[in-house]
Amino acid sequence: MLAFFGFATIALFLVTIITKRMSVITALVLVPIIFAVIAGVPMKDLAEMMLGGIKQVAPTGILLVFAVLYFAIMLDAGLFDPVIVFIIRQVKGDPLLVVIGTALLTMIVHLDGDGTATFMIVISAFLPIYKELKMDRLVLAGIVALAVGPMHLVPWSGTSARAMATLNSNATELFNPNIPAMIGGALWVIAVAYILGRRERKRLGVVHLDYDHHTSLTDEQRSLRRPKLILVNAVVTVSLIVILMKGWVPTPVLFIIASCMALLINYPKLKDQQKVMKSHGSNIFMVSSMIFAAGIFSGILTGSKMIDAMASALVSLIPEQHASLLPVLTAITSMPSSLLFTPDAYYFGVVPVLSEAAQHYQVNPLEIGRAALLGQMTVGFPLSPLTASTFLLVGLCEVDLGDHQKFVFKWAMGTTLVMTLVALLTGSIHL
Repeated sequence: MLAFFGFATIALFLVTIITKRMSVITALVLVPIIFAVIAGVPMKDLAEMMLGGIKQVAPTGILLVFAVLYFAIMLDAGLFDPVIVFIIRQVKGDPLLVVIGTALLTMIVHLDGDGTATFMIVISAFLPIYKELKMDRLVLAGIVALAVGPMHLVPWSGTSARAMATLNSNATELFNPNIPAMIGGALWVIAVAYILGRRERKRLGVVHLDYDHHTSLTDEQRSLRRPKLILVNAVVTVSLIVILMKGWVPTPVLFIIASCMALLINYPKLKDQQKVMKSHGSNIFMVSSMIFAAGIFSGILTGSKMIDAMASALVSLIPEQHASLLPVLTAITSMPSSLLFTPDAYYFGVVPVLSEAAQHYQVNPLEIGRAALLGQMTVGFPLSPLTASTFLLVGLCEVDLGDHQKFVFKWAMGTTLVMTLVALLTGSIHL
């Protein structure tokens, strides 16, 4: 019954946000509470599960509050203005080139395997361009989400690290065989960018303009620009990213310090600091509140053992005579499973069960790990309501989560299917 309640929780949550019957925050909190109560979870235990979930996401929540603030300050100060002007002049107002450029830049930036940093850097640079050309922001969110997918297979990403830890494996065994699939996925994303870019070009046409970013600014935006501090801000930002990648300082602490420094450097006057923080307060609140609501959601599903029950139920559906298909079935279902399972739940809960089943049927358990990485919280993480960075993505792009999921799901599924096909052809997984 726990498995039923778990799947029902996920299903009702997705229905309510896609049909816009509830806000994401409301659905994240109320839907799991309702099913937990129906399942007979005592209120005292339920409260502890919710608090445990909040505590688990607290570092991420703090990180995103100050990370959004930091990049908002840099955007207000004009750090990305030269990049924006350069890109818009190169694409010459062609939406097709803008979308392809978005995909390529995202892939390059995401070589560090950090979705949060990638979203903040790429969207900060491209959002003003999409607005200027009146392009659909769902395309921006969708292409960025798709482009990080194949790149998230890098062995230093959190997802790959979980897979290696669970299977007691290493990058040579898990990552290297998947490199051709990763390349195939990247080519698919560029093809999708071309398709969506053609649609936008057909809808909007090519706008021939000598773009001057500064003339499109409001008086208030112009008053916050600090062109003389671009070099200083660039040094601070590059240093921040280097420290972020090296892991020298805990990420939440790093962004707290960096955002305070950025405020003081660019806006030493208190009234200017308050103006900046107030102007971005709404966005910061929406992102942070959804993160803590997601903590409640995952805390209840994990603490009530619904996730464990769902994992066992999925494995039991595979007939013994079709056991050789286990890696392929894992690969095909890996992307949609991102909507059901947190990365910890899947890689520490589902993958061990699947790999044990694979060994029982004389299938290489490492193929389960490679198959899982073709979608579960790689391609799928920018769609999942269970990851904080998804809310950052939709928050920065100013789009609705339900709209984003409806827009990008089929393309993301395509990425996983292409990568699965390449993995089969190159022997990363077998039938």
